[in-house]
Amino acid sequence: MSETEKPSETKRTTVGPPSVLSYLDPNYWNERFSSEDHYEWLKDYSHFRHLIQQHIEPDSSVLELGCGNSQLSDELYKEGITNITCIDLSSVAVEKMQKRLFSKGYKDVKVLEGDMLNLSFADESFDVVIEKGTMDVLFVDSGDPWNPRPEAVNNAMAMLQGVHRVLKPHGIFISIAFGQPHFRRPLFNAPEFTWSIDYTTFGDGFHYFFYILKKGCKSLDANADVKKVETPSLCLYQDELDNEDYLFRTNIDETDDQR
Repeated sequence: MSETEKPSETKRTTVGPPSVLSYLDPNYWNERFSSEDHYEWLKDYSHFRHLIQQHIEPDSSVLELGCGNSQLSDELYKEGITNITCIDLSSVAVEKMQKRLFSKGYKDVKVLEGDMLNLSFADESFDVVIEKGTMDVLFVDSGDPWNPRPEAVNNAMAMLQGVHRVLKPHGIFISIAFGQPHFRRPLFNAPEFTWSIDYTTFGDGFHYFFYILKKGCKSLDANADVKKVETPSLCLYQDELDNEDYLFRTNIDETDDQR
């Protein structure tokens, strides 16, 4: 994200790992976070602020999945949303983020080591759950997107089941992703889930998907299409082929070649 990585931020000498399969290795993330202070997947907050503000109130309790070294929680805090819990598998990311937020005086934000596939929180704990690019990682070795490998599907379902469980009645799950609606719909629309499914897009050149899933609001028509919400787009130009997100878009070709 050439525009997202501002001059004051730690620069990476290469665009991502040699293989997208590295994203599935916890050691890769610990090593990366040890030397990297900040990186934003799928653009930074300024690009989707106009969307997220429609769904989060100042008193909302918010859970961010796979926070890494993103500054999404910082931006939400500056908007007056202070009841935030962030989790990540990487102990390195958690420790560094705790120190960063504490240094800014954002002491209300909780940063915990946790697994989004096995959430430890009680039922109906949060008004809003957010993930940005985290669910995409589950599909870097999924093979054919029309018929993904069972392990990828099982992991995605474990994540969604946990999210649905910890959301309060009428809570909202916001998923910011590359995954297109025709690939995500079978997962989001599983019979066990009670949420409605809407989405919009943002970005210039490549489009990113902003899914809004509202618990307890599922259509009575189980075959209803995922509804696209028309909102004014906000396009801040950047050369997206120079950033690491591009590797996510090419993962299918790479994993097919390795079979």
